[in-house]
Amino acid sequence: MSSNSFGKLFTVTTFGESHGPAIGCVIDGCPPGLAIAPEEFRHDLERRATGRSRHTSQRHEADEVEILSGVYEGRTTGTPIALLIRNTDQRSKDYGDVAQTFRPGHADYTYWQKYGIRDPRGGGRASARETTMRVAAAVIARKWLAERHGVRVRGYLAQLGEITPRGFDWDAVESNPFFWPDAAQVAELEKAMDALRKSGDSVGARVNAVAENVPPGWGEPVYGKLDGDLAAAMMSINAVKGVEMGAGFASVAQRGTQHRDEMHLDGFTSNHAGGILGGISTGQPVTVSVAFKPTSSILVPGQSVNLAGEPVQVVTKGRHDPCVGIRATPIVEAMLALVLMDHALRHRAQCGDVGPVAPRIA
Repeated sequence: MSSNSFGKLFTVTTFGESHGPAIGCVIDGCPPGLAIAPEEFRHDLERRATGRSRHTSQRHEADEVEILSGVYEGRTTGTPIALLIRNTDQRSKDYGDVAQTFRPGHADYTYWQKYGIRDPRGGGRASARETTMRVAAAVIARKWLAERHGVRVRGYLAQLGEITPRGFDWDAVESNPFFWPDAAQVAELEKAMDALRKSGDSVGARVNAVAENVPPGWGEPVYGKLDGDLAAAMMSINAVKGVEMGAGFASVAQRGTQHRDEMHLDGFTSNHAGGILGGISTGQPVTVSVAFKPTSSILVPGQSVNLAGEPVQVVTKGRHDPCVGIRATPIVEAMLALVLMDHALRHRAQCGDVGPVAPRIA
């Protein structure tokens, strides 16, 4: 019951620690014949990486992917695909002071209670470094989904602390290190983050992601609902404390006449359901919003206890993000793609012979 594997038919198992020699994953269930090369992983891994700007941790990892198995002459064979990324910029000495201490807001205490042993270097297995392999695995999923179904997955930072976008432009998202959809606000974000970093504190964030061209019919009620699996996938990301589909918690204040997405042959009038009804995709864009807590690794002293049960004051040193949400967009996109890939294969396995059913809403 280790639970380091994700997915039923497209299964991803990750391994490795933040400061170990390497991190990696094994992808089982990928269909054969998909063209894939090591250089195709570089773009998405660079989007997730630390050190892209002064507003994230200054750890600089090469993140070069080694394909160990499952690919022959540039194409997937249908056998397990093993990916490996070697850690090249660990600085374990930064964590010497916390080896005997439980950092508040971290998984130190809970890992100790569960296993009776823990790797204190960079959080070990609980580090955001682990998400690198999710993004790598999703490169394969995103390519297959795009080629077979035309599915496009993309996301953006929808809130940084109390700041929200005043405008929206998809083209702006990839042109700044925040994945922010309003280019005119980037200077404001930089000023806010500079002040936050100088104060030694941190802030939370919200990331939104959308998958377009998802066919209707994906999802398995009752206990394999598409939105249920998406919620579990997003909650598995480090620092996530809330997940919404469609209108989410705003549904509480809506009337039924407002919330229901009325149907016409030429389309739905709205998408408050987030592209999912009864746990099954409707053919509309699948939308998800994810809330990230403020980073707990900060310079402001906090109260805790050590292994001897003594009260201590903790100041977390090392290279950390004042807001983990800044580089979380590629991770949220990755988990959305992985869930969709798994459900695409699950739908094909059970209902592949059903085909399109009339009427089909545009």
